[in-house]
Amino acid sequence: MKIIKRILLVYLLVCNSVVLAEIKTLSFGVVPQQSAKKLAKLWLPILQHISQEVGVKIRFKTASSIPVFEQRLAKGEYDLAYMNPYHYVVFHEKSGYKAFAKQTNKHIKGIIVVHKDSDIKDIKQLQGATLAFPSPAAFAASLLTRDYLKTQGIEFQPKYVSSHDAVYFNVAKKIYPAGGGIFRTLKSTKANILKQLKVFWVSKPFTPHAFAARSELSEELVNRIQQSFIKLNNTEQGKKLLAGLKFEGIESASDTDWNDVRALKLQSLNNYLP
Repeated sequence: MKIIKRILLVYLLVCNSVVLAEIKTLSFGVVPQQSAKKLAKLWLPILQHISQEVGVKIRFKTASSIPVFEQRLAKGEYDLAYMNPYHYVVFHEKSGYKAFAKQTNKHIKGIIVVHKDSDIKDIKQLQGATLAFPSPAAFAASLLTRDYLKTQGIEFQPKYVSSHDAVYFNVAKKIYPAGGGIFRTLKSTKANILKQLKVFWVSKPFTPHAFAARSELSEELVNRIQQSFIKLNNTEQGKKLLAGLKFEGIESASDTDWNDVRALKLQSLNNYLP
């Protein structure tokens, strides 16, 4: 029996080595909520660390805008991706992405920000205004905030400015009276912009962004990547890397964790579905 176990162990190790040898590079797509330069600065050190742990090079990727990112998810262009909750629901069904992790002790909330000197005290004061949003299908920053405005009977003109940072910039410069975002990107925006803003409204919480993998990747490889991300919580180096993202930690996740988002029955990306 011991001999059989040893043979099986050797076989598994050989198979694992073959899989890793065949896969030399994986792409990791990050939703472009912020500039590519800022995202690269935050994510590259983490992906380099994960690459060393797993033994496969993981390359940072993003897109020029959230709609372009969505198009690439639809085509399955990223092997791995960090995507918003609604993206995950849609592209799990469309492209077969499977969630393997999410941020620890975190729920995402949409926020509406206004200038710190704004005299807006009632949502009705936004009636007829042009408001800034990152993109049509940005989950918390756009879908949740726009839905709230509509439930309050507010008619408005959306202006899509490509990123969260662009929303904050435009509101800070008083180009638009209000805009949609999330707390994490607001906290990491430039200090001179942040000090010009205040949060006017906050949505209820939902399951946060998904770390997901293409279904074609082997379960064994995805598990190794998942465990490498989770292990970041356990070392000082890992904690420093996560601190850059404003993450407390990363934990395992499964598809059903996003059923709260499915229950909203959002339709903005239905054109991607069969």
